[in-house]
Amino acid sequence: MAARVAMKFKRECYISRKLKSNNITRYYFSTAASSANSLNIPKTAPHFSKKGMLLTGATMGLLIGGGAYASTVDEATFCGWLFNATKLVNPFFSFMDPEVAHRLAVSAAARGWVPIEKRPDPSILELEVWGRRFSNPIGLAAGFDKNAEAVEGLLGLGFGFVEVGSVTPAPQEGNPKPRIFRLPEEGEGIVVVAKRLGAQHGKRKLETSSTTSSAGDEVVHGGKAGPGILGVNLGKNKTSEDATADYVQGVHTLSQYADYLVINISSPNTPGLRQLQGRKKLKDLVKKVQAARDEMQWGEEGPPPLLVKIAPDLSKQDLEDIAAVALALRVDGLIISNTTIQRPDPVSKNPVSEETGGLSGKPLFDLSTNILKDMYILTKGKIPLIGCGGISSGEDAYKKIRAGAILVQLYTSFAYGGPALIPKIKTELAECLEKGGYKSIYEAVGADCRQP
Repeated sequence: MAARVAMKFKRECYISRKLKSNNITRYYFSTAASSANSLNIPKTAPHFSKKGMLLTGATMGLLIGGGAYASTVDEATFCGWLFNATKLVNPFFSFMDPEVAHRLAVSAAARGWVPIEKRPDPSILELEVWGRRFSNPIGLAAGFDKNAEAVEGLLGLGFGFVEVGSVTPAPQEGNPKPRIFRLPEEGEGIVVVAKRLGAQHGKRKLETSSTTSSAGDEVVHGGKAGPGILGVNLGKNKTSEDATADYVQGVHTLSQYADYLVINISSPNTPGLRQLQGRKKLKDLVKKVQAARDEMQWGEEGPPPLLVKIAPDLSKQDLEDIAAVALALRVDGLIISNTTIQRPDPVSKNPVSEETGGLSGKPLFDLSTNILKDMYILTKGKIPLIGCGGISSGEDAYKKIRAGAILVQLYTSFAYGGPALIPKIKTELAECLEKGGYKSIYEAVGADCRQP
């Protein structure tokens, strides 16, 4: 029985563990039992062999070659073939050290070794938030591309928006292995990320200007630099004694490249960070960060929206305080939520659950969705909410939207499902909306919170 529970736990989530040295070790588990690249990770995960990496490269080469042959068919069919073909590569990642697999996935997206979505999104998924036009509400959460290395490739996969970071002012060393999300280059620092975003920003703007000149009156979905919306998640250094100064520095350095900014005050792995969610500290922080943003010179489009990312481990009073601050200071949005330090069933029955750290994946879904619904009610639907936590299907996304989210974000499920998961979720979400009798996402937002 214990073995079955342990295996189920591995299929549903990942957990980050804090060691005695106060560093973090993360164990990464699959979000779906049927996932082709589910990982069984020993406490000391072996590195993937050179032979295995060559095999993976050869397979990717075959896929590209096959794709060239398949390109003789129409574009939609070819695009569908490419996305489905990525499922063939997924099993090879299960042989890799999880950190190597993550690094390889980011590198592949950065080099354009991923399929590009050419098919239009279902029209029912189109929406506008903060004056930005989204082709769909499915985004990639912060943490996957911490250093903004693969923005173009990730947006090309068909996400409606991509959030990079968290970005801290100074570089931070990685943590002892095994780990999956916290890479050695985790904190390359704000200078390196700014240079990278600046280069990508210029390239995307150049490509967009040449494309739109021939597009005529066609509606363009995107932000400052082109198709797709780019969010930048700002964090503080672990050793920093002045959190506000860290966030202000992030605004001054990166906001010119961002379609929206996020104040991340909810990571369980940064000592003392969640204390900033209290009413007084949060109000002071948001006011100073807003002032830093507004004192900069902006064109007609104005400054980027400023969002706050909160934890799911909040009391009723905490939620009321955050809602009050968000309404009083006119915060542009809230992201709900980060990982949890709780251990909901059946996770609590697993021995690994005794470790300290953040839990994500399926076990987080109900907890984060309930917090999302509470916050929608407390803010009276006046603040755009992004639902994040445990989404692995179009139905999950639909439930988040009905609970109050206007946009949603993936992370763990994408890490395991790969590119093929994105069009699948979009198709399923469109079907859910149509079955529910909705003509747009706006109509479904907060449906479960409204009085019958």
